[in-house]
Amino acid sequence: MTTISPSATADPASDAAPKRVRHVSTYTELAQQVKEAGLLRRAYTYYWSRILGAVAVFAGIWVAFAFLGDSWFQLLLAAGLGVVLTQISFLGHDSAHRQIFRSHHWNDWTSRVLSGLFAGLSHGWWVSKHSRHHANPNKEGSDPDIGPSAFAFTPAIAQARRGLAAKLTRWQGYFLPFVPFIGVALHIASIQRLVGKQPLKHRWTEIAFIAARLGGYITVLLLVLPPGKAAAFFAVQMLVFGLLLGSAFATNHVGMPIVPPDMKIDFLRRQVLMSRNISGGRFTTFAMGGLNYQIEHHLFPNMPRPNLRRARDLVRAHCVKHDVHYTETTFFGAFRAISRYLNDVGRMPDPFGCPLATQLR
Repeated sequence: MTTISPSATADPASDAAPKRVRHVSTYTELAQQVKEAGLLRRAYTYYWSRILGAVAVFAGIWVAFAFLGDSWFQLLLAAGLGVVLTQISFLGHDSAHRQIFRSHHWNDWTSRVLSGLFAGLSHGWWVSKHSRHHANPNKEGSDPDIGPSAFAFTPAIAQARRGLAAKLTRWQGYFLPFVPFIGVALHIASIQRLVGKQPLKHRWTEIAFIAARLGGYITVLLLVLPPGKAAAFFAVQMLVFGLLLGSAFATNHVGMPIVPPDMKIDFLRRQVLMSRNISGGRFTTFAMGGLNYQIEHHLFPNMPRPNLRRARDLVRAHCVKHDVHYTETTFFGAFRAISRYLNDVGRMPDPFGCPLATQLR
C-alpha cells in the first residue's frame, strides 16, 4: 500500500509555500507548451468519423442479428456488440469532458445520447461521479472511485469489514477475474441514481432514454431468440462490455499513492503521481479509448483523444525536468501491481502502517 505523508503538505504559512507556488508555475509552463503545440484544438474529423462509424457498426450488428435468427452463432454478435458499446461509452466519456465540440450544450447532449440511448448508462450520474474523481484522484473521502465497494481500496475500508467480508478482503487481489461484472454494476448504479432523491439534471429525459434502451434491447432479444439464448446473448454482451470498460478504468489509478483527507497537493503532482499510463501501440489506445494516456488526460481533461499521444512526450520531459515521478507500465504489469496492492490493503492492520514510497518535494 502506498500513501503520501501528510507532512509533505505545503502549508501557506510554512517554508513549503514557495515550493507550492513553484509547482503551480511549472504546470502553467507545461500548459503553455501544450497550447503552443496546438494540442487543445478540436479534432472534428476524428470524432465525427468515430461516432458515425460506431453507430454504423451498432446498426449493422442488429441487422445481422435479425438475419441470423435463432442460432448460437448470435453469441459472436453479442461479443461484437459488447466491443462497440464500449467504444460508444468512451465517446460519451470524451464528450462529457468537452473534448469533442466547443459548445458545452453539444457536448452534454452528445454524451447524454451516446451514454443513455446506446450504452444504457446515466450521463448525469457519470458526470457527477467522474468530476469528483478528477478533482481529487485517490484522495480519501473525496474520490468516489476509492470509496466502499466490492473491493476495499484503502486500509481504513478494509479494517471496517467484519465476518466473511473481512476474510474475503484479505484475498481480494485474486478476485480481479470478476472485473467483467463491472458492466452490470455500472448499469445498477445508473438506475439507482435515476430513481434516487438526489438532484439530477434532465432526470426524466435520462429515464426515458435508458428505459427505451434497456426495454427495447430485451424485447428485441426475446422476439428473435428463445429465453435461454436471449439470456446468453445478454450475458456475453454485458461481460465483454464490463471486461473492456472495467480494464480500462481499473488500470489507471488502483495501486497508485493514496492521499490522506487533510493533505493539499499542487495540481501537477496531484494528477501525475496518482495516475498510471499503459504502454502500447494503436491497439492499446483503441481498446482503452485513449485512457492509456491517463496522466495526460488528467492534466488536460478537455484535450481531444488523438492529441494525448503527442502530449505524452511533452509531459514526460516536463516531469523529468521538475523531478516528478511519471509512471508507465504494460497492461499486464498494471494488473500485477493492482492484485498485489489489493491483497496488501486487505491484510494491512494499520491504514498508514506501510513504508512511505512517495515523498513530495
